[in-house]
Amino acid sequence: MSHGHWLQLPLVFLAAAVVAVPLARWARLGSILGYLVAGLAVGPAALNLVPDSTAIPEVAELGVVLMLFLVGLELEPKRLWAMRRPIFGWGSVQLLGCAAVLTAVGIALGTPWRLSVVVSLGLAMSSTAVALAVLAERNLGRTTAGESILSVALLQDIAAIPVLALVPVLALSGAHDDGDGKTWLAAAKAVGAIVTIVFGGRLLLRPALRWIAQSKTPEIFTAAALLLVLGTAALMQAVGLSMALGAFLAGVLLAESEYRRELETDLEPFKGLLLGLFFIAVGMGLDLKAVASQPGLVLAVLATLLVCKIFVLVLMAKAMKIPLVERPAFIILLAQGGEFGFVVFQLAQGEGMITAAQNSALVAAVALSLALTPLLLTGGDRLMSQKLARIGAKKKRDEAPPPPAPIIIAGSGRYGQVVGRMLRANGIEATVLDQDAEAIEGLRKFGWTVHYGDATRLDLLKSAGAETARVLVIAIDDIDQSVEIAQLAHAHFPRLTVVARARNVQHYYQLHAAGVRHIERETFDSALMSARSVLELTGMEPHAARRQAMRFRRHNIDVLNQMVPLQGDENALIAAAKLGRQQFEQQMAAEREADEAHRRAQRGGWDSHQASTGPDA
Repeated sequence: MSHGHWLQLPLVFLAAAVVAVPLARWARLGSILGYLVAGLAVGPAALNLVPDSTAIPEVAELGVVLMLFLVGLELEPKRLWAMRRPIFGWGSVQLLGCAAVLTAVGIALGTPWRLSVVVSLGLAMSSTAVALAVLAERNLGRTTAGESILSVALLQDIAAIPVLALVPVLALSGAHDDGDGKTWLAAAKAVGAIVTIVFGGRLLLRPALRWIAQSKTPEIFTAAALLLVLGTAALMQAVGLSMALGAFLAGVLLAESEYRRELETDLEPFKGLLLGLFFIAVGMGLDLKAVASQPGLVLAVLATLLVCKIFVLVLMAKAMKIPLVERPAFIILLAQGGEFGFVVFQLAQGEGMITAAQNSALVAAVALSLALTPLLLTGGDRLMSQKLARIGAKKKRDEAPPPPAPIIIAGSGRYGQVVGRMLRANGIEATVLDQDAEAIEGLRKFGWTVHYGDATRLDLLKSAGAETARVLVIAIDDIDQSVEIAQLAHAHFPRLTVVARARNVQHYYQLHAAGVRHIERETFDSALMSARSVLELTGMEPHAARRQAMRFRRHNIDVLNQMVPLQGDENALIAAAKLGRQQFEQQMAAEREADEAHRRAQRGGWDSHQASTGPDA
């Protein structure tokens, strides 16, 4: 293979990701769909910019491996042991329940039972990569739904080996040729590999990492972290086990070590890049020709996959008592197909159970389910917000309607929480709008009225009482969403006073243009407090330092407001900023000179008084 080809691969992947992912995020479809579209664009189905893609899935799988290692680092052995029941309990219910329903549908449609079982087991698996990436994006890892999804994903990794072992047995090809001996040998190898990782991790890993850390060479520690993950994965692959499962075990063993944070920091960039490569590889694997030649079969498999799994998962969500706002994520992230299905279908084709055309149709259905996941999540969020609104309306009909809260807070992060707590301490109730399911659960426990959903939606603002509220506090992190909410409030609720925080000066100008007049910059006051401390440490009296800080605050706000009309004229803005700074510095210098002259006069008067009265006066 030529040197140019090796250079071509990273160029194509990086260019595709850089173009597709920001576009997908801009359209609020998530980065995962962007990577899938990028893979589809550069793959053989479209531009065919990657001529030899046989090694790409193997390299891309390292993204899943690194991700599960980092997940293992977050799970201490005690916590993992506490999760044993959901892993083997609900995880088994999901896998076997979905496989059983899909098998029943396949047999009812006339498919041989052996083929139905194999295909159903492949379709019952969900994508660990997509699920954990979405959980991280939405900050759902520590929620009930997040831990339940993780439990199911771990069970699927554990079940990978028996499922792969079952395919050739059901295929009845060579099943009697020394099958028992091979099965026992494979089992012994698997147990030996797990024992090696567990005991080797406890006895050797920490001393080895300590010795490497003593070299005080950061790049070598990063290399050691990569070697640890790849070595564990290679060991598990050598004995026929899941590479991701081995990496997860290694991560759990190091979860309580002093090197946990260092390992996370070193591996995080590699994880993100390789996960992106994994999703690009999935997109490249989507054979559009196979889809075009048999669209009915592909769509039938896709519909059956989603309907059957959603049916089982809805029942599970109710039985597991997953909070209502978290159910869409739980159901949709486990209803999709998974990367493990590709392996099962490839093995089934090799054993002669399915044809190449059937394999392409199954792979296309699973890939489409992965591509549909971000869209289904967006739809699930909207349905859930409507359902919560209906539940709230029913409660209002059944009960005496509470008086509308005079304050609405959009966003319940650190900024919004401080505002809310201050109001609550002074006997003022507030209605909170947020999309973070974990934050919502916490706020509801403390008695807050919370609406789940996107605060940029006009109907949600109305249902939260914006038409009768007095003040809207915009505490959203995202600048574009913050400005959009301010514009909505200005256009539709003219009597509603908006109080907002600005992330930076440009955000301040955007909010001001949207009609907001009560704006506080995010770090401005904390920076002033630090400046006061520095002035006091240099010898200035505390009251004088406070006075100087207040003067600076008033001057800065005055200059900022004077610069609002100059937006769009960079030269005028720079000139106004320089002039304001020079005027303030001159004013401060003049005041310092006056204070110093006053102090000298006071000292002079005291000295004259001492001279006239004498030392013994």
